[in-house]
Amino acid sequence: MKLNTLFLLLVLALIAAFAALNWSVFLTPTDLSLGYTTVQMPIGLLMLGLLFFLSVLFLVYVVYLQGSALLETRRQSRDMQAYRDLADRAEASRFTELRAFLEVELTNQNDLNAESKSSILARVDKLEHDLRTFMEESGNSLAAYIGELEERLDKREIPFSGD
Repeated sequence: MKLNTLFLLLVLALIAAFAALNWSVFLTPTDLSLGYTTVQMPIGLLMLGLLFFLSVLFLVYVVYLQGSALLETRRQSRDMQAYRDLADRAEASRFTELRAFLEVELTNQNDLNAESKSSILARVDKLEHDLRTFMEESGNSLAAYIGELEERLDKREIPFSGD
């Protein structure tokens, strides 16, 4: 138990012990003035009744404070959960937007890659065609030079001595 509760129980036990030890004095009738009239009643019993009434009143007040604090805590807990849910939805929305952005960017990159690939393939094809043309022209030129040399050799008619 808490220290406050133990102290309160100790005080109540001391008051109960005091009342039990002096019970005959508590029940002795006395003249009491109520302002406009006088009444004869036991003052000790009246004071014990007032003490009991105030104790019950304070107990009700403490229960009311605890209940209102509990309700406030529950309200704040619901608000915090609502804020967490809102933050989670916002975060999910940001992830969805990021995914959409990345998909668009990846599509753009794939398109650029495809364009670059087709451009490079076109250039390679053109270079290959130019190379083949150059090789054919070189082959033709070489054949023409060989043909020219053969003609020159035929004009001179130099006997070929192979044996």
